[in-house]
Amino acid sequence: MATLSVAPMLTSPRDDAMQLYRAFKGFGCDTTAVVKILAHRDATQRALIEQEYKAIYSEELNKRLASELSGDVKSALLLWMPDPAGRDAIILQFLKQVYRARFHAYVEHDFECHASGDHKKLMLAYMNAIRYEGTEVDWAMAEQDAMSLYKAGEKRVGTDENTFIRIFCERSRAHLAAVSTAYNRLYGRSLEKVVKSETSGNFEFALLTVLRCAENPGKYFAKVLHKAMKGMGTDESTLTRVIVTRAEIDMQYIKAEYHKKYGKSLNDAVQSETTRHYREFLLELLGPTHHP
Repeated sequence: MATLSVAPMLTSPRDDAMQLYRAFKGFGCDTTAVVKILAHRDATQRALIEQEYKAIYSEELNKRLASELSGDVKSALLLWMPDPAGRDAIILQFLKQVYRARFHAYVEHDFECHASGDHKKLMLAYMNAIRYEGTEVDWAMAEQDAMSLYKAGEKRVGTDENTFIRIFCERSRAHLAAVSTAYNRLYGRSLEKVVKSETSGNFEFALLTVLRCAENPGKYFAKVLHKAMKGMGTDESTLTRVIVTRAEIDMQYIKAEYHKKYGKSLNDAVQSETTRHYREFLLELLGPTHHP
C-alpha cells in the first residue's frame, strides 16, 4: 500500500479546511501553514478536505490555491492535490498541452514524423498500450516472456525487435522486473546486458529506461533527481514531478538509493538547491533523513 514519507496527521477534514481558509485570509497567504497541512495529508484526506472546503465556503480549494500561491510551490502543491492515478493523468495531459503550445504539433504526430524504425514503434506502442500496473505477478507468464525474449534475441541470428517491443510495452513494471529475474535464472545473463548487445541507439536507450525503472525504480529516480540538481541551475519541473509523484509510493527507497550512490542525503541536496516555501514543501514530503 502507498504511504507518505511522513505519517499523515490525525485531524478532521473539516478542521483542515477551516485552517486553510484562515491561511488564505488577510494580507498575503500564510504559505507555510498551507504547506504544513497539505504535505501531511494522504490522497484520501486531501479529497475529503476538498469536499469540506467546497461545502463550507462554496468555492473550489484548487482554484483558491492557484490564486493564493505562485511559482514553484504553486505548481508542486497543485500537482500534489489529486490522487496518484489522477496525478499521472494530469502530468500526461500537461505534457501534451505544453508540447502542443510550444511546438504547435501533437507529440504522437511528431513521433510519427521524426522518430524512425524500432524506436518509433516502441514509443508509439508504449504511449498507447493499456497496461495493468498492479503488483501481482504471474511467474509462469514471466518465465514464458523470458523464453520469448531469449528466442527473439540471443538464440537467433539477428533480433526480433517486435517481441521486445510487445513485452516491454504491454507488461507492468512488476511483471517486467519478474521477467528480468526469470531471464537471469534461466540463461545466466542479465536482461540489461542482452538489451545492450541486441539493440542500439535510441531504441536501446528507450528499452533500458523502461527496464531500469521496472527493476529498481528507487535507483532510477535517484539518478533522475541527481541529474535535475547537478551543475548550474536546477530543473525544478523534474524535481517537482519526481518528488510529488513518488512521495506516496517509494520515496524512502529513492532516498536510500540516493545516499548510497551520491554520498549525501536527498534532503541535503534539495535543501541546497531550492528556496523558501518550495523548499519547505519538498522537504516536508521527503520526511526526515535516515542515513543507512
